[in-house]
Amino acid sequence: MSEPIRVVVADDQELVRTGLRMVFEVEDDIELVGEAHDGYEVVQLVRDLQPDVTLMDIRMPNVDGLEATRRIMHDGNETRVVILTTFDLDEYVYQALQAGASGFVLKDIPPEQLVASVRAAAGGETMLSPSVTKRLIESFVRTPPPGPPPPEIAELTPRELEMLKLVARGLSNAEIAAEAYVSKPTVKTHIARILMKLGLRDRLQIAVYAYEHHLI
Repeated sequence: MSEPIRVVVADDQELVRTGLRMVFEVEDDIELVGEAHDGYEVVQLVRDLQPDVTLMDIRMPNVDGLEATRRIMHDGNETRVVILTTFDLDEYVYQALQAGASGFVLKDIPPEQLVASVRAAAGGETMLSPSVTKRLIESFVRTPPPGPPPPEIAELTPRELEMLKLVARGLSNAEIAAEAYVSKPTVKTHIARILMKLGLRDRLQIAVYAYEHHLI
């Protein structure tokens, strides 16, 4: 049996933390290892506990969730930060992505979707709230096309460029494998090479990169 996914939760409302604790207690593959009431505390917890996933509220006292995410990423921690909030304003989405978050979900999603988000983040995939994804894409579509494509794009093979576009469409590895007629391990290999060549951290950054440079 594999080790459970270790999760830290940061939220200034005790009721929210209690609810999240109850959600994860019934999951055999997820273990809640720490709780924080503000951004300063969660940065310290992540340093000490090295969780796989950190669920991060945005609006917290002392240090907010966006700044806490920046500090965690600056420390070089391997934890995947998923922003969990009642606020889905565009400014928070962009700041969260820039800070290095691996996902952005709203607090009103069903518990099973939240659990799926944690599992996806731990597995190196990304989950965004559908409403957030829609407006994120629409914003990039409205943005005027930039100049020539960045030079590192030329380093991608035609197959890797195809994979990049499929990732940007939000497809899972299994869906990409089916559409491209390759195995899931092959998809993972292509994605790893894309991340390395473009200097990106995860699938979410691949999607943002593709839309920023109007590759799809």
